[in-house]
Amino acid sequence: MLPFTFIIEDGLPVSDQLEHAVRKAIFTGQLSDGDIFPSVRTLSQELRISPTTAHKVVATLREDGYLASRPGIGMVVRTPNLPERSERLLYLQPLCRELLREAGDLHLEVEDVVEALHRAAQQLGSGQRPDATTQEAKQPGSGRRPDATTHVAAAGAATKETKP
Repeated sequence: MLPFTFIIEDGLPVSDQLEHAVRKAIFTGQLSDGDIFPSVRTLSQELRISPTTAHKVVATLREDGYLASRPGIGMVVRTPNLPERSERLLYLQPLCRELLREAGDLHLEVEDVVEALHRAAQQLGSGQRPDATTQEAKQPGSGRRPDATTHVAAAGAATKETKP
């Protein structure tokens, strides 16, 4: 079993996805400095990917300072300084796109998504479960809806729609 979470998605190179997953695991503490990193063989077998792809990812992570070779042990995790804010924000983009798709499916506005994020952050700060909902949130039509509303399009972009 791998010491980090990884799910292969269509549309992006597997090597990019795996690099992203490993870096995210390091940034979030799922992988710590000195942890033994799986071998190329283990990565390729567990993920059912080409050994060439696994080798490419390991080599790139090593060149970038996230892995180091230890004689007799193999690769170990290195935790370089936290990257710039702009690079860390890139790790949220897949989640944001999925959230916006879900909001669009529910015919919610961008403002509704922002409100939901604020509520979840407040609940996390107060020790409440982030999925706990208030009675107001459960009632349909409880939010303010101006004449011109911004809806989340299926592709994740905002579009303007004017009510009759």
